[in-house]
Amino acid sequence: MSLNLSPSFSASAAMSPRDSSSNMFHPDEFSVVRQLHYGTIRQDKAAVLAYLRLKHKDPLKGFVLCAISRTVVHNVLVGSITPASSGIKAFQNASTAQEVDFVTPVAKDLEFRRWGDPSPMPPSPIPNIPLLLEGTGETEDPNAECRDGILSFKPLPKQSARVALILDRFSVHCPVQYCSNDLLVETTTVMGRSFYDFVSPKNEGRVREWIDMVKAWGVNERGQPSDGGFGFGRFTLLPKGRDARGGQTASSSHSSRRKELFASLKGQLAKTPLLSGPSSKTHGSSPRDDEMPVDAIFSAHSDGILLILRSTATSSRPPKS
Repeated sequence: MSLNLSPSFSASAAMSPRDSSSNMFHPDEFSVVRQLHYGTIRQDKAAVLAYLRLKHKDPLKGFVLCAISRTVVHNVLVGSITPASSGIKAFQNASTAQEVDFVTPVAKDLEFRRWGDPSPMPPSPIPNIPLLLEGTGETEDPNAECRDGILSFKPLPKQSARVALILDRFSVHCPVQYCSNDLLVETTTVMGRSFYDFVSPKNEGRVREWIDMVKAWGVNERGQPSDGGFGFGRFTLLPKGRDARGGQTASSSHSSRRKELFASLKGQLAKTPLLSGPSSKTHGSSPRDDEMPVDAIFSAHSDGILLILRSTATSSRPPKS
């Protein structure tokens, strides 16, 4: 089930936030996509890319070859979907992704090779799902089993603590429009505020450069906002926040409307079981430090900046001498 869809995706695809995602995939590829999806979650992957066919909103257009990015963020899967095309975009997306899978055979034409990749490329690690469904008993994935023609999987392992933020790419202050959980920062604290309020002053200049860079990458050949690959960095997060604008008051009417909008969005998301419950219970009782080193993945999209964070702090206690 989809929890949150951007306006641009909803306008082009036959899917609403409550539709089953299985209806979106091409029937010939659904079994492989399901296995790929399970493998992404089981291995806690981040910044991976797949080329496959999705159903278009217009029935006359049938299925469209798309590039889909995916990152596991605790109890949700976040990413983007864009029509696949050859050229600079395909080169940039594939060269910055951690992994690229080609589910649709014709998508092999978009394949990008790094210098270290073997030639010829080894076969896809995705198991032969039709053989599994025939009940041969030779299951290539030890976590999958086939009974009476139905493919099932073992329970998934616990995922690492990550948070996904969606930032407004059209503002110099990059206010937070979405926060997936409360593992690193409180949703009620970050929603509607400038992202730079949560960046250490010593890192702010560098983080601004990174975000400006991915914004520049995320522009298509017609000069329109688009996707543009992944950027990776590390900085110090301030979970409690600060005033990055030095006490300057934003235009009150615009700011208040924005915060009301984001507060309403948070109220809707709080009703979803996946986004509430375990995170607040597990992490709400322990106090947070004022600073937290984090790894970050930045990616620009037509509707905003997708930012994935994970803590790099190993221990708060100094080693004993």
